[in-house]
Amino acid sequence: MRIGELAEATGATPRALRHYEQQGLITSARAANGYREYDVGTVVRVRNIRRLLAAGLTLDDVLVFLPCLDGDVTAGPASAKALKVARDRLAVLDARIAAQTELRERLAAALREAGAEVP
Repeated sequence: MRIGELAEATGATPRALRHYEQQGLITSARAANGYREYDVGTVVRVRNIRRLLAAGLTLDDVLVFLPCLDGDVTAGPASAKALKVARDRLAVLDARIAAQTELRERLAAALREAGAEVP
C-alpha cells in the first residue's frame, strides 16, 4: 500500500508516517517510480504507535515498544523497561503540570493585586 492509503487507514498524516520511518518505527520498500510501499501489517503498527503517542509517550519512548508494535500492545504483560519508560514519562508530565500550575498562580496573584477579577 502507498503512503496515502496507509495514512487513510490509520488516521496519520503522510508527514507523520515519513517521520515514523525516519525514526525507525516503520519501514517501506521503494517502487520503481520511487513511491514508498508499505506492507499491510504496517497499519497495526502505526495504530499502536499512535495509541502510545496519545497516551503521552514520545517517539523515543515508543522505540522501547518496538518488539510488540505489530500485535496488541495492551494484550500482554508490560516489560520492566516499558514500565520504567511510562513511569519516567509520567514524572515528566507531573513536573510540567506543577510548573504550569505555579505560573498560573503567580499570574492570578498579579491580577488580584491589580484589582482584576480572576476566573
